[in-house]
Amino acid sequence: MQDIIEQLEQKRSAAKLGGGEERIAKQHAKGKLTARERIDLLLDEGSFEEWDMFVEHRCNDFDMEEKKIPGDGVVTGYGTVNGRLVFVFSQDFTVFGGSLSEAHAEKICKVMKQAMKVGAPLIGLNDSGGARIQEGVASLGGYADVFQQNVLASGVVPQISLIMGPCAGGAVYSPAITDFIIMVKDSSYMFVTGPDVVKTVTHEEVTPEELGGAITHSTKSGVADLAFENDVEALAMTRRLVDFLPPSNREKSPTWPTSDPVDRVEPSLDSLVPGDPAKPYDIKELITKIADESDFFEMQPDYAQNIVIGFIRMEGSTIGVIANQPMVLAGCLDIDSSVKGARFVRFCDAFNIPILTLVDVPGFMPGTSQEYGGIIKQGAKLLYAYAEATVPKVTLITRKAYGGAYDVMASKHLRGDVNFAWPSAEIAVMGPKGAVEIIFREDIGDEAKIAERTEAYRKKFANPFIAGSRGYIDDVIMPNDTRARIARSFAMLRGKRLQNPWRKHGNIPL
Repeated sequence: MQDIIEQLEQKRSAAKLGGGEERIAKQHAKGKLTARERIDLLLDEGSFEEWDMFVEHRCNDFDMEEKKIPGDGVVTGYGTVNGRLVFVFSQDFTVFGGSLSEAHAEKICKVMKQAMKVGAPLIGLNDSGGARIQEGVASLGGYADVFQQNVLASGVVPQISLIMGPCAGGAVYSPAITDFIIMVKDSSYMFVTGPDVVKTVTHEEVTPEELGGAITHSTKSGVADLAFENDVEALAMTRRLVDFLPPSNREKSPTWPTSDPVDRVEPSLDSLVPGDPAKPYDIKELITKIADESDFFEMQPDYAQNIVIGFIRMEGSTIGVIANQPMVLAGCLDIDSSVKGARFVRFCDAFNIPILTLVDVPGFMPGTSQEYGGIIKQGAKLLYAYAEATVPKVTLITRKAYGGAYDVMASKHLRGDVNFAWPSAEIAVMGPKGAVEIIFREDIGDEAKIAERTEAYRKKFANPFIAGSRGYIDDVIMPNDTRARIARSFAMLRGKRLQNPWRKHGNIPL
């Protein structure tokens, strides 16, 4: 018995040491934490229960039978974040560069399957050199097994990927399937093919950071949702994100205690929308002023900034917010913002998170680049997401809601449950000047007459009352009373039950 205990302790020590002190020092020198240090920061102190510490690879080629380290380059198990169960895997770059072997993949799949069984979020800490070349196709098969579990878990439990080092080739597709991707600036990158291959094939000179760094993916490609300065900040913000999410699609998000009065009046909102319809304002000011404790957790803040997405709480419960941003491109919907909004709407709908839509949209972005890029299909993704969603949907039109964009942004026609407007709302097929120049084409050139007709059109149609008279707007509310009216609406909708017709799945315009 004593021999077994000693052997156990030796294996535990070897597993905890990973690739050894020298490689751990190199990891720290790059400003990166080790796999176990990351888990310690992510989870509540003392809550981590590790699985498969003694798993080793089964490869005997290239002298690999002599190089076995318990755990095989990934730490897996479960623990809690602020008392709530989560499953986690953390790749260890100090062991074979964090490369994925058949056994390594089996460990990841095991915690993924268990997360789905019990209904708990899955968090992956990715720091890997890719497939373990010595294992050949067995390693590729391991990746495919992970992808399959990612797909089966999609919409069942929240999946969060932290990219905390290299993530290249096939390794990028597991995070891509997950719900949220968080990167670390200057120490993480994602790309399908690296700079050397790019140079060989396309003759482009590009650094790993330019090709697939955190800034690139959080501002240009939209692959990453958030980018942070270091491992510690990324892990702390992941804990905060988890607090907004439900454990699975079978449960609702947690309700946290709040001292913020639900009927709080915000007089400053009465002057938020400028009198000049061409003047912008910051929609984030409205979001923070109606949220509990002004707490807004924004996703993808630096990508497609003409639409704003993220989480707030009202009466302690999570609400997903999608809002047009007049400060950027006048709040127009384009390809990037449509896809960004659609994916967020679908996430909220999959996980029973009510949706608040704040509308100030002059239409879809015109131009050849948008048409050639497929704005018709890309814009239809946002329409499809809203139309398919069965969670409570409350919509507020603050100013412009023109053309097809009015329909798309959670209108009553797409099963919006409660649709409000501020007195400043303008709901019409298009802006007054454009409409007048079409209706009264013969007057073009007579600026005085066009101006007179534009003002007359604005008074008659550019207001919320025509839509209100048809029941498309449930009420015109005072801006200062917005928090109370929206909160009451969501409270009323807590018992909402709505099901779409049975189908295997819809065919979203991809």
